[in-house]
Amino acid sequence: MLKDRQDAHGHEIYDYLNGKGGYEIVERDDGYIDASGAARDYFAEYKDWPSHQKKAIQYARGRVLDIGCGAGRCLLYLQQKGLDVMGIDISPLAVKVCKKRGIQNVQVLSITQVSSKLGVFDTIIMFGNNFGLFANRDRARWLLKRFHKVTSGKARIIAESGDPYQTNVPEHLQYHKRNRKRGRMPGQVRIRVRYKKYVTPWFDYLLVSKNEMADILNGTGWRIERFFASTWAPYAVVIEKER
Repeated sequence: MLKDRQDAHGHEIYDYLNGKGGYEIVERDDGYIDASGAARDYFAEYKDWPSHQKKAIQYARGRVLDIGCGAGRCLLYLQQKGLDVMGIDISPLAVKVCKKRGIQNVQVLSITQVSSKLGVFDTIIMFGNNFGLFANRDRARWLLKRFHKVTSGKARIIAESGDPYQTNVPEHLQYHKRNRKRGRMPGQVRIRVRYKKYVTPWFDYLLVSKNEMADILNGTGWRIERFFASTWAPYAVVIEKER
C-alpha cells in the first residue's frame, strides 16, 4: 500500500473527481521525463474508449478481478452489465475514488497479493497497459502461474500492453540498448510517477511486443487467444488457459 505522500496517481484522480485538474509526470531512471494523458481518460465511459479496448472487454465473463483498477472505469462498465466484479489497487485514494463512484467490491492490494483468499475468478482485467505491472519476465511467469491456480478452468486474462519497438524516439532507442547491456528486456522501464508534491517509489514496468508476450506465456498454462490492434503501439490481448 502506498503512503499518502507516495500516492501520486491517487491524488491526481481524486482531484479530478472533485473538479480539479492536473497531469501526472512520469520520470524514467535515465532522466527522461514525460507527461501522461489527462486524468479524464481514467474516468472515460465505454463509448469513449479506444476501439481495441471496446472489443477486448467483450470477452469478460463470470467473476472478474481488475488489477490496478484506478478510477474504476472497467469495473463500472462490467458492474452495469451485471457481472460480479472486484477491483484492487495499491493506491488508497484510487480505492476511495472507486467506492465514491459506486463500485461495491474494491480493496487496497498489490498484484503480488492476489491469492486464493480472494476466491476464484473467471476473468482478470489488466487494462491501461497494466500487463506492465508484471514488471519483468521472471515475475510475470511466477504471477501467471499463481493466477492459473486462483482462476476457473475457463478463465481469461484481458490485458493491454504497448510494443516498445514502435518508436523512433532516440532516447527510447538508447534506453533499449542500455537495457540489453544490463540483461534486461528492452521494454523493461524503471519509472516513478509525480503529481504536485506527491511521488511514488521507483518501480519496474514492462512493455512487450506480441512475440515477447507469447514467449513469456510459454509454459505458464496460458496461451494467446487473439490480439486487438490500435492505430499506435498499444494493443489489447485475450489470454486463455491452455486446455
